[in-house]
Amino acid sequence: MTPLQPAEFKSEIIAMPSWLRRSIGKASEISTVQRIIKQRQIHTICEEGRCPNRRECYAQKTATFLLMGPTCTRACAFCQVDKGHAPMPLDLEESQKVAESVQLLGLRYVVLTSVARDDLPDQGAEHFVKTMATIRQLNPETQIEVLTPDFWGGAGVAEAGQRQRIALIVSAKPACFNHNIETVQRLTGRVRRGAKYDRSLRVLAIVKEIDPTIPTKSGLMLGHGETIEEVIEAMADLRTVGCDRLTIGQYMRPSLDHLPVQKYWTPAEFDQLASLGWKMGFSHVRSGPLVRSSYHAGEETSVKSEV
Repeated sequence: MTPLQPAEFKSEIIAMPSWLRRSIGKASEISTVQRIIKQRQIHTICEEGRCPNRRECYAQKTATFLLMGPTCTRACAFCQVDKGHAPMPLDLEESQKVAESVQLLGLRYVVLTSVARDDLPDQGAEHFVKTMATIRQLNPETQIEVLTPDFWGGAGVAEAGQRQRIALIVSAKPACFNHNIETVQRLTGRVRRGAKYDRSLRVLAIVKEIDPTIPTKSGLMLGHGETIEEVIEAMADLRTVGCDRLTIGQYMRPSLDHLPVQKYWTPAEFDQLASLGWKMGFSHVRSGPLVRSSYHAGEETSVKSEV
């Protein structure tokens, strides 16, 4: 794989600041989760992405399952998940395996995400719904958040098809519908290959049009060369489409084959953006260097948390 070095990005490596150096915790504290998911040959984004918060989330009985295999049909330049045009066939038993894992781990809050599956006729929407239903059969008290792709499906796919897929998931009544815009409008083409900024905003708008009672959520990764003015503009765009919840975190380069970090934003800058987010009217804001999409997700269902 050839390292990605777009012309407008710096290629030198910037030293990681001290506030990002965090231990993932004792092996014993995450081994139970790892054992259960490996036995069932399922995936979590916590493990695939080596999230720095995984020990903390596991301790709070929260986990994020990665549906439909470990290979994504998109080629986002920031993401650690494997890419490819020929992903594995769907595991028809995956929903049962995930539901059993939720039961064994005693999870109270589950986030279901997935790779993009542009190779599937419905881009995986029905698989989301099937997994939600199976989890609820075994775990009726567990709340389920979804973190979905845009369900666009490639050239020639009408917007009506996208709306139908989103509507299918909305009808299953997730506790929250999350779709990340990831970066500011100017950088979307380079950071999120195959995605479009306005299309992602449209996903969140469609959810609210279909069912205004379902909370929507989105996230931004800082460090790709965006300005604070562009970040604030993106936050305002999210509020324009009725987005309720916001996460803002620092991009951390997974390997030399991924986009280099342009800037490490300071904790004080994240605090500043959090304050602006509250003032803009977001019902929940998580903003900090190590914040990720599902960070403390379960707390958002009942308590307005401080950043």
